[in-house]
Amino acid sequence: MSNIAVIGLGAMGRPIARNLLRAGYDVVVWNRSDRHADELVAAGARRAASVAEAMHSPVVFSVLADDRAVAETFIDSGVLAQAPGGTVHVNLATVSAGLARRAGAAHAEHGVGYVAAPVFGRVPVAEAGALNILAAGEQGLIDRVQPLFDVIGSRTWRLGDRPEQANIVKILGNYLIACAIQSLGEAVSLAEGAGVDSGQFVELLTSTLFPGAVYAGYGSMIAERRYQPPGFTTVLGRKDLHLALDAANDHDIPLPIGELLRTVFDQAIADGRGADDWAVIAEQQPR
Repeated sequence: MSNIAVIGLGAMGRPIARNLLRAGYDVVVWNRSDRHADELVAAGARRAASVAEAMHSPVVFSVLADDRAVAETFIDSGVLAQAPGGTVHVNLATVSAGLARRAGAAHAEHGVGYVAAPVFGRVPVAEAGALNILAAGEQGLIDRVQPLFDVIGSRTWRLGDRPEQANIVKILGNYLIACAIQSLGEAVSLAEGAGVDSGQFVELLTSTLFPGAVYAGYGSMIAERRYQPPGFTTVLGRKDLHLALDAANDHDIPLPIGELLRTVFDQAIADGRGADDWAVIAEQQPR
């Protein structure tokens, strides 16, 4: 299995494709715009003229933005009917559980394997090939693509036989990050109001009570009011929050903090901060 396609060459898709190239794989790439594909072609990738052409690779990774992009590109476009039997599509996007179920059924109808594999890790982690991969789907298919996961990630978490199980875990992880950002914004606001240096406050918290990438990374961004360049935009953060709220509604489980966050995200976007890093929601807290 030396041939793999990567569809979607945004901030995450590009380093994933580069790491596969460096590992010696024959990488075929497709993107809506040519610019990012040009960079990878210059590095040794081959350009597909269409998604249908890319789907003739034995394994296809896709890294698209949302439910709509995945549905338009794969489910509603007719490309699955043109894909050779035995092709495996690995969807790295954060999508809803409903879309995951729909995608799984559509792929099965055409004899195409489907694995959900959203990831934890920002762009520098992707560049280092150290993503945490949340995989769900038929275990034999995951076995087949595991060597590729070993190139782009540090660990693969096998979360079940149903693709939507991986997407639920990713959605909940992002929900908890949003909760952490909100609580950090509140705490930093009060610390500053009391005359405490916010940088030292965050350093203290992340060196003692709350070690880890989320509190350290977002805490320093909030203390410094540094929201550019974005690792994950406010618009995408709101999208994932809504996925969590929709999933909670499906299971009749309330998320009261999520309802608060809905208002916070909506206001941040209304204030023109949609293209900033989603840590900017902390600015909704008076400081």
